[in-house]
Amino acid sequence: MHQIVRYAISLALFALLILHLNQVFRIGLLEQIENSSYDARIRATMPGTVDPRIVIVDIDERSLTAEGYWPWDRDKFAVMVEQLLDQYAVRAIGFDVLFAEPQRSAFQEMLDRLEPRPEVRAQLEDTGQTLGFNASGEARLADAIRGRNVVLGMVLQPTDANRIGQLPAPLISAETARTIPANFVTAEGYSANVPELQAAAERAGFFDNPLSREEIDGVFRRVPLMQRYQGEIYGSLAFELTRLALGNPDFGFVFDGQFADADEAPDALALELVALGEYEIPVDGEMAVMVPYRGPQGSFPYVSATDVIHGAADPAVLRDAIVLVGTSAPGLLDLRSTPVGGAYAGVEVHANIVSGILDGRIKYHPAYATGLTVVMLLVIALAMAWLFPRMSAATAALLGLGFMAAITALSLVLWSRFDMVVPLGLPLAFTALLFLLQLLYGYFVESRGKREVTRLFGQYVPPELVDEMAENPEDISMEGETRELTVLFSDVRGFTTISEGLDSKELSELMNEFLTPLTRVIHDHRGTIDKYMGDAIMAFWGAPLDDPDHARHALQAAMDMLRAVRALDDRFKARGWPALNIGVGLNTGPMSVGNMGSEFRVAYTVMGDAVNLGSRLEGQTKQYGVEIIVSESTRAAVPEFAYRELDRIRVKGKREPVTIYEPLGPKETLSDAVRSDLGRYRQALRYYRAQSWDQAEAEFFGLQQSGRSHAVYGLYLDRIAAYRSHPPGENWDGVYTATSK
Repeated sequence: MHQIVRYAISLALFALLILHLNQVFRIGLLEQIENSSYDARIRATMPGTVDPRIVIVDIDERSLTAEGYWPWDRDKFAVMVEQLLDQYAVRAIGFDVLFAEPQRSAFQEMLDRLEPRPEVRAQLEDTGQTLGFNASGEARLADAIRGRNVVLGMVLQPTDANRIGQLPAPLISAETARTIPANFVTAEGYSANVPELQAAAERAGFFDNPLSREEIDGVFRRVPLMQRYQGEIYGSLAFELTRLALGNPDFGFVFDGQFADADEAPDALALELVALGEYEIPVDGEMAVMVPYRGPQGSFPYVSATDVIHGAADPAVLRDAIVLVGTSAPGLLDLRSTPVGGAYAGVEVHANIVSGILDGRIKYHPAYATGLTVVMLLVIALAMAWLFPRMSAATAALLGLGFMAAITALSLVLWSRFDMVVPLGLPLAFTALLFLLQLLYGYFVESRGKREVTRLFGQYVPPELVDEMAENPEDISMEGETRELTVLFSDVRGFTTISEGLDSKELSELMNEFLTPLTRVIHDHRGTIDKYMGDAIMAFWGAPLDDPDHARHALQAAMDMLRAVRALDDRFKARGWPALNIGVGLNTGPMSVGNMGSEFRVAYTVMGDAVNLGSRLEGQTKQYGVEIIVSESTRAAVPEFAYRELDRIRVKGKREPVTIYEPLGPKETLSDAVRSDLGRYRQALRYYRAQSWDQAEAEFFGLQQSGRSHAVYGLYLDRIAAYRSHPPGENWDGVYTATSK
C-alpha cells in the first residue's frame, strides 16, 4: 500500500506539471523558476563583447540638453540622416522613434495664435506659401530619407483604439500569409508615421513587443519577428533593418527542414526558420525570436545624437555601420526589463537581434522539446517512487542530486552546442519537489508521534530549534536567568476601527490570515513567539537556544514581516477586508527569561526594563511615521545595516533618554540619492540640536521638497515652529519627552 501511495504521489505531481506544460493552466511560481533558469543561462553564456557593426545614435540627456526639449523638430532628424549617410557613410539607419503627429511650421503656429479672420488668414497663408514660410522640417526630413537606406519605426497595437498615420507596404500579403503555418501575433490597431514621411521611406518596422505582456514578469525574452494586421504581415524594425543592410536579399521559410518561398509555404509542416539570404533565423510558432543578448547595456557603440547632428562624432565608429536611432534617456520612457538588466535601453534590444542574425547566435525552442521534457519527468517520477523506499535518506538525497545534475548537464549541452533551449527550471523544480514529497511521506509514516509533538511545540518555537533542543537537551534550561536578548513588538495600526467594521467570524478569520505568515517569518529567523495580544505579537531572540546573532535575526525578521503584510493585500482586497499596516519596535539588552507564572499556569517568557523599552519603541512608530524603530543597542549589534536617526527621546516610564533609529537595509543596497539625503538629514539634526532654527528649517524643508519626503521632516519642521515661540532654553540637551506610549 505504501508503494502504491508513493507511485500516486509521483504520478499526481507529474500530471500537474504536464497540464502546466500544455498550458491547460499556468502555475506562476513554475513560470518564474523556468524564467530564472533561462535568464541565468543567458547571463552565463553571453559573449560580453562589444559589436562594432551596429551603432546606436543615442538621444541621450546630453543631446536633449544641447538640442532642446523632446520632441525635436523634424529638421534636426533630417540633418542627422544627411550626416549619417553622406558624411559618415553608414550602411543603413533604423529609427526606434515614431513620427506619428504632423509637424506644423513656425509661421502656421503664429497664425494659430493670432487667429485672424478667415479671409485674412487665407491671404497670409498664400503669402507665406510664396515666401516659403509654410515649409516645415517634415518636408526636409522626407527629402533626406527618400530613396535612402532608412527604416522608420511604428507600433502595432493589440487593440483597435488607434489607427494613426500610414502603414508601409506589407512584408507578406494576406493571401500568402494564410498559407504559413504560424500563429502570428495579431494586432488590431497601429500608430505609424505621417504619410509624407512613410511615402518617402517606403519601409518601416514595428518596435513594440506584445509578447512581453505574456511573461509573468514582463521581461523581454522573446520578440516577434513579424506580426499580422488585417491578414497582412509586417516585419519588425530589427528584421527590416537587417534586410535593408544586407542589400534586400530574398527571404523564405524552412518547414521541418524544407525551404519554401513566402508564397509557397506548406500548411502541413511546422515552421522552424526564417531564411534571409544566406542567414537563418530560428523562430517559434508565434514567429518570435529569443533575443540573443550579447551582454549588459553597452554591448554596442553609443554615439550622442547631438554629435552626429553637428558632425562631431568619430567617423571611424560610424563608417559602414548599421545604425539604430533611439534613446537611453530615462525621461523618454524607453527602458525595458531584460534578463541582463532591469532598466535596459529598448533600442539595444533591437541591436541585439540584428547582431544575433548576423552572427547566427539566435537560439530556438524546438517543437519536440515539450515531448522530451515529458519523457524526462516520467522517468524521474517512476524511478524515485520505486527507489526511494529502498534507500536511506542520505542515499535518496544523492539520487535526487544526481537527477538534477544530469538534467542541468543535458540542458547546458543542448544550449551551448546546439543553440537549443529546453526547460531546465521546471524539471529541476519537479525533482526537488518530488524528493520533498517522498521524504515527507516517509517521515509521516515513520515519525508520526514525534512530528505531532513538534507541531504542537512549534506553534511557539521554530521546528528547527525544537530539533536542536531534542538533540542537546542538556543545553536547555527552563529556570529563570538573565541573558542579553532582542525583543520584538508589533501592532496593527488602527485595529480598533478595523475590528468595528467586521463581525466576529470575519475578525477571527482575518486575524488567522494575518498572524500565520508573520509567525512563519519569525520562525524562519529563529525567533520565539512569546505571546499574541489581540492584534499584537511579542517575540524574542536568543532563548531558549543561545543565538549570537539574535539582534540581526530579529531585525531581518522585522523587515520580512513588513513584506509579508504587503503580500496579504490582494487576498484581503478580494475578501473585502481593509489593508493592514503594522508598527514594529526592537530593543536589545539584558532580560530575565524562563518559565514564569503561577501554580495554575506557567509560560516561557521574558521580562525586564529592556522588554518594556521595546514595547515603547513600537508605540512611537506612529509618532514618527515609520514602520520599524530600533534602539541604539540593536543598531550597535547590527552595524552592517544603514539607519536613519529619528530622535533622542525619553519614553514614557523611563527617565534616561534613548536614541531611536529607523533601519533602511544593508548599507551596500542604498542608492546615492538616499546616501545624500542621510548626510543632509544628519546636518539638519546638528543644526536643530544647536538651536540654529533657520539653518535646520532650511535643511528639513529642502529634504521635504526633494521628492523623497519623509514624515520625520515635517515633524521637525513643526517642532522648530513651536520652539521659535517657546525656546527650550540654553541648557536644552535636544531630548524630546514622549507623552504617549
